[in-house]
Amino acid sequence: MVAESIPHPDAEVARFVTPSAWAEAQRGNVDELLLEQAHLEKKAAAGAVAFLFRLPLHRGLHRRLSALGREELVHFERTLKLLEQRGVAFARQPSSGYAERLKRSARREHRERLVDELLIAAIIEFRSHERMTLLAAALDEVAPEVAAFYADLCPAEERHERLYLDLTTLLADADAVRARHVELLAVEAQILRESPFAARLHSGLPRGDAGSSAARA
Repeated sequence: MVAESIPHPDAEVARFVTPSAWAEAQRGNVDELLLEQAHLEKKAAAGAVAFLFRLPLHRGLHRRLSALGREELVHFERTLKLLEQRGVAFARQPSSGYAERLKRSARREHRERLVDELLIAAIIEFRSHERMTLLAAALDEVAPEVAAFYADLCPAEERHERLYLDLTTLLADADAVRARHVELLAVEAQILRESPFAARLHSGLPRGDAGSSAARA
């Protein structure tokens, strides 16, 4: 049985809110952001498949997770097509370090670690959704095809966040998951405050813009 609602009201208070100035400052970084997007989609697909082999069996949730992995690969292929259209080579690129730092906060005991990794995956999906929404608006005039691409990905990011939260119910009590979710959101907020601004989807903010950790109005 899947719990109906994992997110806790405190989660909305704990969430770091990215200002639109972050996306506006990325207008000159479209090609580098797209290159990173290709790498992110490939990693997301691999992560989804890995979870299939680590989670307790549940036909409905495993089917949704399998669909998520396939969808990430479709996004990967779409990103490669956009790169080709813009004349950008698919090449190696240094990571922002965002996901790696988040994963270092996972607990060590096997079951708790798996819960944390699912919550971290949900947090990454949420942050990607938020940032892509901002980019879709900011790039509408300078790169309309890229803006449309980001806008088109947003509903999938929202679904993926929901699925990763649902998957935690295979492993732990919903109340415990909610509390841990809030803790990890606070970790993520600190990472974003400490990270420098860069041409990366999960970078810090432009200098002088501190962002906030308050629920949206």
